Amino acid sequence: MLPGCVPWPEEFARRYRARGYWQGISLFEMLRQAAARTPGKTALVDGDRRLTYAELVRNAEDLAAGLYELGLRPPDRVIFQLGNSLELAATFFALMRIGVIPVMALPAHRGGEIGHWVEHAGAVAHFVAAATPKFDCVAMARSVAVAHPLIRYVVTAGPEAEGVEALAALCSRGRQAGAQAALAALPDPAADGVALMLLSGGTTGMPKLIPRTHNDYVHVATRTGIVTGFGPDTVFLAVLPMAHNYTLCCPGMLGTLVHGGTVIISSDTTAEQVFSAIARERVTAIGATVPLVARWLDSDQFGRHDLCSLRVFINGGAKLPPELRRRVEERFQCEYQENFGTGEGLVCITPLGQPEPVRFLSSGRPISEGDEIKVIDERGNELAEGQIGELAARGPYTIRGYYSADAANRDAFTDDGFYRTGDVVRVVDGFIYLEGRRKDLINRGGEKISCEEVEDYILAHPKVMSVCVVAMPDAVFGEKACAFAILREGCELTLEELVAFLQQREIARFKLPERLEIVDEFPISAAGKVLRRELRERIAMQLQSERS
Repeated sequence: MLPGCVPWPEEFARRYRARGYWQGISLFEMLRQAAARTPGKTALVDGDRRLTYAELVRNAEDLAAGLYELGLRPPDRVIFQLGNSLELAATFFALMRIGVIPVMALPAHRGGEIGHWVEHAGAVAHFVAAATPKFDCVAMARSVAVAHPLIRYVVTAGPEAEGVEALAALCSRGRQAGAQAALAALPDPAADGVALMLLSGGTTGMPKLIPRTHNDYVHVATRTGIVTGFGPDTVFLAVLPMAHNYTLCCPGMLGTLVHGGTVIISSDTTAEQVFSAIARERVTAIGATVPLVARWLDSDQFGRHDLCSLRVFINGGAKLPPELRRRVEERFQCEYQENFGTGEGLVCITPLGQPEPVRFLSSGRPISEGDEIKVIDERGNELAEGQIGELAARGPYTIRGYYSADAANRDAFTDDGFYRTGDVVRVVDGFIYLEGRRKDLINRGGEKISCEEVEDYILAHPKVMSVCVVAMPDAVFGEKACAFAILREGCELTLEELVAFLQQREIARFKLPERLEIVDEFPISAAGKVLRRELRERIAMQLQSERS
């Protein structure tokens, strides 16, 4: 196990191997086995470009050889920030082949966040998409590399440039005999070794790094695919960021490929393009989030495209209201599945064929027989079935600790190895019913925003004396960020001015506050703590009044 990571206790590891939860293979070997079964079948579609399983394996191996020749070695860590594309898939599997660990950043992340993860993970390379007129991510990567000398390589899906390697050129170099021989001599990574690092929801400060192993990730991809009914005839449409745990593996790309299906890659989330892709590629499954569901249901595109191939509609990231779940089934004429999970591990899905109360009200049940869950009170005591408390979980794919984060681990994990999810739930007949969150976290349509992180950025503004960021209700995204600020004497501040300041700090756009309330003081408890609940209630009432 990589230093800084917390392994599963040996007694648990033996049990997971004996019961077949851990198959003892790498994620690349998982793909290789799927390709051996159906080498000529289409694995990936990206616009006009298509790759069979055999071609995907070959491309990944060529790129792996090129990256190894470049100088990447196991267990190097790299920042992985590619957008939805064939290049993302091939590069991901290339890294899996040589045992280099990607830190799965999203296209929305910016230099300030990337720099933090470079230092924390000790990353030696930064993979980015091609520069576009909208945003030059290559220039950002160069700036990060200048500020953080740990970065030795900047690699792009676009053209080669001075100091910047191109994936296409590396792939060509990897086809040379010497590079292929070096790759052939390199064994597959250990199945119990770290395969990748996801980003936590970031309940306190900057998101933490979640080390996921080959064993545990192969298991979750396999099981989520089974529960969702995936097989060789599955055609999955990936429109959300594929570097995110949900679209990468739950079931996502990996859950589709392990079962021999086809992944249609897109990044256009408009109803017109999504519905067109469903009709054109005969899509059978799609993953969405609350904002997309709301927009698609209100679209005028129904009736203009043939959607009859769709069998299952999956929502994840945030709980979809029951009425919208019902409308999904009515309008798309397919079965709805709620997907509730964490990057730290536990995934729950409403199984196929369940009655309406389960499909429309619950957040599903754990996907693996090896999952253990319990509901606990504030002191960690287990509660009886049906009582409301915090959900805690452990199992063959739920981590035992964040990467190099001892203080966070003491708070997030119980002494007996259960991960405290922070989700307030009740459990009835094995099904989970989500009631809320334990910590101050804003869920903006599935993107988790740490109030503390945003507050830290805002406090750097010279006009701001104190700030409290809370969730405010939103009809489309569920929640958005509202900043309550106390200004320094004689100062004035507008939302536009604050947003412009924060954009200079290079943070993801979805984290920016979307309302600013200037106050003289915060409501304070007897213990001297800010009463965030009162601020949430205040802004909710104010929004209601404005609507009225």
